[in-house]
Amino acid sequence: MNEDTIRLVTIGRILRRRWRLLAVLTVVGALVGYGASVLLFPPRYTASASVLLPGQWEERELLTQVDIATSSSVVDRAAANLGWKGVSGSELRDRVTAKAADGNIIKISGTADTPERAQQLSDRMAQQFVTFAAQIAGGSTDATTGLDALRKKVEETNRGITDLADAADPGQTVESVQARTSLEKLRTSLEEAMTKLDQADPTNSKAGMVVMGPAARPTGEAPPTRMQFIVAGALLFFLFAIIGHLAAARMNRRLRTEPEITAALGSALLGTVDVLGEPSAHRSEDGGPPARIRRLLGVDTRWDVPTPQRSGDEAGRRIRYRRVCARLRDQLPAPRRLLVVVPDGDEIARRAAGQLVAEAKSDPLLRVVEVSVDRPTVPDRDIESGALVVLSAGSWTAEELAGIAEACADARHEVVGFIVAGTVRAAQPTRSAGHPPDNATPALAVRGHATGGSA
Repeated sequence: MNEDTIRLVTIGRILRRRWRLLAVLTVVGALVGYGASVLLFPPRYTASASVLLPGQWEERELLTQVDIATSSSVVDRAAANLGWKGVSGSELRDRVTAKAADGNIIKISGTADTPERAQQLSDRMAQQFVTFAAQIAGGSTDATTGLDALRKKVEETNRGITDLADAADPGQTVESVQARTSLEKLRTSLEEAMTKLDQADPTNSKAGMVVMGPAARPTGEAPPTRMQFIVAGALLFFLFAIIGHLAAARMNRRLRTEPEITAALGSALLGTVDVLGEPSAHRSEDGGPPARIRRLLGVDTRWDVPTPQRSGDEAGRRIRYRRVCARLRDQLPAPRRLLVVVPDGDEIARRAAGQLVAEAKSDPLLRVVEVSVDRPTVPDRDIESGALVVLSAGSWTAEELAGIAEACADARHEVVGFIVAGTVRAAQPTRSAGHPPDNATPALAVRGHATGGSA
């Protein structure tokens, strides 16, 4: 297709001429999104509980606490505490998350199928995390006992140093002064060591994590929500419908221009004629339910053809047919009979051929035959000695038109030319003065499906 397919006016044309189909597909997409949200992605609710970590914490230490909060040990304890039937710790591990917030706060979130369960899950996770972290930080009995024993030993050593200092020679000899100085240095070193040990004890500064209240019960679904699924389904189906129309138009190989049709038929253009577009109310109601559904959705007419131009009066349209007939008379060396070949299914071309026969009367003598484009067969040469092809632009591919030309050659008919028919809109609903009478159709205008042989 030409570059019109990428213009905004083309998308506007799709919206105008296929709005019913697009509306139906959008509703179908919304229903598909709703079904997916119900069957594949049931609603989920997320609640969050906050845990405060007092003291000074480095960033890497906070990240370690985040990993501990979602570890299997904490999750398994929370699952055992909740006691939900059929829900194990491995299943809960996919439903809980944790992250470090500002102010040394660990935010633990739990997701469940109801708001109540989401609140319970986040609360239990926060409690079990605090308990487990306290045990890791300062809950070791051996470590506590060892530190207490070390403090007692230091106190006993200080008392021993004091006793030695008191028992030393109170005189001012060099030896006594040196002994008391050494004992004081030893006392100072022990006190500094105990001070550093107390500062390094994690139970002094990083114990006592606090759960900052119960988790708030969620009031809305966690994303993606059901409404988001519905909107996403409707939007995707709408976009796919637009893209499908553009892709089909891009891959369309139907011929539209005069040089393309001339090359396919191997003949010259004799002229273009106009046919009034039939109102939708005059369309045939035959065809069964499929045809009625196509009419209801608006897919029984093509969207990729330009909007028909508004025509003048009927006299102006008849002039085009008369000029084509004059060109035929000038081109034919002698009065001849011609077959007017119309591709089967081309309603515009069929109506144009009927009007052409009515305007030609008997000079030249014309007979209309409809030829299938799938297996084209043209009546053998008898009294007719040539063929005139009438078609509408943008309806047939080069292969289909080449097949019609070959069928004419097989029947020994020379293709003297072709006529392109297009639809126009009536300027006025009233009949003009040049309207042909009702009995103007000649008796020699015959239409029917060609099946081969002489006619």
